[in-house]
Amino acid sequence: MTELQNDRLVELFTTLCSINSPPRQERAVVEYVKGFLRGLGLEVREDNAAEVVAGDANNLVATLTANITGAPKIFFSAHFDTVEPNPNLKIIIQDGVIKTDGSTILGADDKAGMSAILEAIRIIVENNLPHGQIQLIFTVCEEIGLKGARALDLSLVDSDFGFVYDTGPPVGTVITQTPNHDRLMVHLLGKPAHAGVEPEKGINAIQIAAHAISQMKLGRIDAETTANIGVIHGGQATNIVCPEVFLEAEARSLDRAKLDAQVGHMIHLFEHAAHLYGGEAIIEIERHYEGYTLTEQDVPVQVVRRALKRLGLDAPMRPTGGGSDANVFIARGLPCCVVGTAHQKIHTHEEFVLIEDLAKSVDLTLAIIKEVTEMR
Repeated sequence: MTELQNDRLVELFTTLCSINSPPRQERAVVEYVKGFLRGLGLEVREDNAAEVVAGDANNLVATLTANITGAPKIFFSAHFDTVEPNPNLKIIIQDGVIKTDGSTILGADDKAGMSAILEAIRIIVENNLPHGQIQLIFTVCEEIGLKGARALDLSLVDSDFGFVYDTGPPVGTVITQTPNHDRLMVHLLGKPAHAGVEPEKGINAIQIAAHAISQMKLGRIDAETTANIGVIHGGQATNIVCPEVFLEAEARSLDRAKLDAQVGHMIHLFEHAAHLYGGEAIIEIERHYEGYTLTEQDVPVQVVRRALKRLGLDAPMRPTGGGSDANVFIARGLPCCVVGTAHQKIHTHEEFVLIEDLAKSVDLTLAIIKEVTEMR
């Protein structure tokens, strides 16, 4: 990319980051992106995801009509929402690094991915470069359970395969394996009583929870499996034997049998502790997302690897312990792979991007499009 293109890429990226867009509040950034894409001549459509996710914005699907024939139809995807609000964002650009003053997140997850995609499309249109049909699928509410991807109206999507820009560098990293992920919502019921007058008549739900958790395997279970208790709350006052506790937990594993075993272990301990103290455990389990495994034989992976080679770059193929919209897309029949972009130290106030990596992401996107055009 030229210096002038770098400057406008930085402007695009920082503009996107400056638009506050936590989950369920993405309308302002959706409107900005709609205007940007319509200005380039793309057909832009929204679905009705807002109703499903209880938010103020929908998923956006934009289509750039092919100017050649015979090439596969592809999509690029990123998400609008950031992990937390950043309404008072203060951006610092210094020595090729874009970051904040440390008081908020930057929002590069996933606006680094989104800006790379948008800038590449702008270059394609401005220079009338050859391309097949390209769709952009930008989702809401990714950070709170991939909700936008789950609500995506697939009737708007007409693509053979695609690329989800939502992991960190090196630019072009391909995520080849992700875990299966279960969530547990646990409600432990005890019995209230006056803690100072007749505590023996009560059943303390906090004690039930403590007994179960003290014996539970948590953290890193093995190389493929993790588990965590992330939320716990209950109780009313110190003079009341706590009658109920609510917990939220999770388990993940690259091996589905190991996941089932870990979840079974956690359920057993909660139920056993409740029975031991005379209480009750009500447990709901939700498959948060299905895992997937890709190889170098999968077409999206092949395309990224060839595009990297075209640029003289290399990047690892690796598994991850997290999920993305790609998990939902693949489960819903949209072949794709996750591609590394520029964001680093995501979900922290130390988040930053290198301008060099932003530019590489644009170059990679253009190289992917060129590779696809040559698949005719």
